[in-house]
Amino acid sequence: MLVGKTLAMLNTRKSAPDSPLTWVNTMTSIRNHRYSTNRLIVDEWHSLTHADWPTQDLPKLVMDIPSERVTLSLPPAWQGPYTCARAHQWIRDRDNESITLLAVEKASQKAIGIVIVFEADNDGNVRLGYLLDETAWGKGFASELVGGFVEWCRDHHIISITGGVERGNVASARVLEKCGFVAEPTTGESDEQLFKMVLA
Repeated sequence: MLVGKTLAMLNTRKSAPDSPLTWVNTMTSIRNHRYSTNRLIVDEWHSLTHADWPTQDLPKLVMDIPSERVTLSLPPAWQGPYTCARAHQWIRDRDNESITLLAVEKASQKAIGIVIVFEADNDGNVRLGYLLDETAWGKGFASELVGGFVEWCRDHHIISITGGVERGNVASARVLEKCGFVAEPTTGESDEQLFKMVLA
């Protein structure tokens, strides 16, 4: 389950010439990205302790989560098998382009989701994308993950959150609506539906 084109946009986002990370200033200036829900611990993926996530194997996680069904609505560049080398490169790309969080189920201590966040602009507006392991589908984890992120954003004075969903991805659209996002007006030409939540 995922929020589609938001993730794809990470590969095309351009940085300001004089400051490669200008567009993530708001998120990177916040040192604590950790939040928890009833069933999940979520934190920056290099910051989780061994007590939170005993496995501590990001490449293996990246090789496992982006399965064919998980990446179905993403562009071809995000699809296909993830070798160890490709997983390492994917981690480097995310570290360079975004703030990436890992969601760990408390009961099993298994990592079940990846949250990717980046600045839509320099005014505290962020875009959200997530990947959820197939084994976690249909159990309410997506709503819990996104809902927890919304509360974290409220606590840290984020202005708004936007997520994009492929048209026809009804499940992901419902997750955003359940968490309070509202569909943005769109033209019939786009294959993506944007959802936005204004927090301030």
